[in-house]
Amino acid sequence: MKKFILSVSLSLWLLATCTASNDIEALKADMTFFTDPSCRQLKPNVQSKDLDDFKSDLLKTVAAGMLKGTYDTRYRAADYEAYPSPRELGRTLKLGDGFSRYENITGIYLDPGQQIVFVGKTAGKKLSLLIPDWMRKPAEGINPAKDPNGWGLHKQRITLDKGLNVINVNKGRNVYVSYFDDHAEKAPKVTVHFPTGKVNGFFDISKHTNADWNRLLDEAVSPIMDARGKHIQVAYPVEWFNVYTRGRGVELINNYDALLNSHYTLMGLVKYNKVPRNRILARVNFNYYMFRDGDGVAYLGNKGTMRMVADPNVVITGDPCWGFSHETGHVLQMRPQMTWGGMTEVSCNIFSMYTVTGMGNRSRLKAQKNYASARKNIIEADPRKSFLAHKDVFDRLVPFWQLHLYFSRNGKPDFYADVMEQMRLRPDAGRGNDSIRNQFEFVRICCDVAELDLTDFFDKWGFFWVGEITVKDYRDYHYAITQQMVDDVKSYIAKKKYNKPTEDITLIED
Repeated sequence: MKKFILSVSLSLWLLATCTASNDIEALKADMTFFTDPSCRQLKPNVQSKDLDDFKSDLLKTVAAGMLKGTYDTRYRAADYEAYPSPRELGRTLKLGDGFSRYENITGIYLDPGQQIVFVGKTAGKKLSLLIPDWMRKPAEGINPAKDPNGWGLHKQRITLDKGLNVINVNKGRNVYVSYFDDHAEKAPKVTVHFPTGKVNGFFDISKHTNADWNRLLDEAVSPIMDARGKHIQVAYPVEWFNVYTRGRGVELINNYDALLNSHYTLMGLVKYNKVPRNRILARVNFNYYMFRDGDGVAYLGNKGTMRMVADPNVVITGDPCWGFSHETGHVLQMRPQMTWGGMTEVSCNIFSMYTVTGMGNRSRLKAQKNYASARKNIIEADPRKSFLAHKDVFDRLVPFWQLHLYFSRNGKPDFYADVMEQMRLRPDAGRGNDSIRNQFEFVRICCDVAELDLTDFFDKWGFFWVGEITVKDYRDYHYAITQQMVDDVKSYIAKKKYNKPTEDITLIED
């Protein structure tokens, strides 16, 4: 604890001396004592006697610490690697833009005001600092759900250049290096050095233990603790980690990773070795119970909700497990191949069902009696309509889950993994009001992967309904489904001469 207090005090003193008595030219002059523009390492010939030649108090103090071996370069001066850009992930995995923008956690907290950041050689790559306001709350008297500032994560972005960067921080927060590239595997690592920051640290499942977890909580200078696993990144309040996760950080992150690994298994990324290095972010918010946006998954920062997401035993059970699986399912649902208009709240729940039941929880479709209601309201409806015309999204989910149940029981547990891989290998069939063509492409792919004629199954569920329909799904979709569309897909399947299933798949239940 003593070392921690000294580290914080040193940071404050360095910042004060830098901003009060050192100008930019003095800092630039002292950079010549270091091996590169990041000022992470002194040149081999620099000795203690050379400290008198430094012109800036800041770099003189940094150099003195380096010569004594006491300067913390684990967090203050680290290498950061490029991650595949959201654009590249969208292209290769056919997904929306939902992975973390805060991959490169620094473990550094910057106070408001002027700060110094040194950046090493960038090879022309673009980097910036992201300073998100994790703890932003609605103004007093404002209904949180109707906050005029929205529910989203507000942040300050600061462009970084090679060498010396003098920046102005609006509000004290944790900082992250934004470094994304369309060819991340070829991009060099870049060193970023924060000599005036406070060390907050972060938890990394590949390096740390539960003892480290507790130490990080005890030494936190920020109200937020960052933690990352193989697939997950979380940013929750230290307050609630102390209540619900004390001594169990490893278990929490492992459970999150297991949930996402289940998702990646369903969609074939495990089987086809395409699991992204990028992580999905789960964060706190102070506006709404639970939602997903372009920055990941957000949970309300109160006692009840934080227990659901910070207690490792609770995360994988019941509603908490469903909620996380549902929201991350939105990140991973293929667009538009599995998310044509009318499917936004359906295809995400294929992930929910797969992962929740895989964790030993009861089937929601079974508990809610959706099998019976779906057959009554869709298959037995008079007149029969497209399943998309039915308002209940859980009833709409039934045929998609029945396919998984049937094939997992009949020697093809990788059915959806293979279906989604085929979707990744071919262009989508249409977007907007033309996105309904993806429904018919889905039918073709399912039959080819299964090597079965599934037309009777899809016909009963109204996939071959002909007519005009308006579907409300966060916007209106106006579909004109023609007989020619139906005839084309049926003709395609008939030419394959596949056998039909040996049972009526529409009757299958968990």
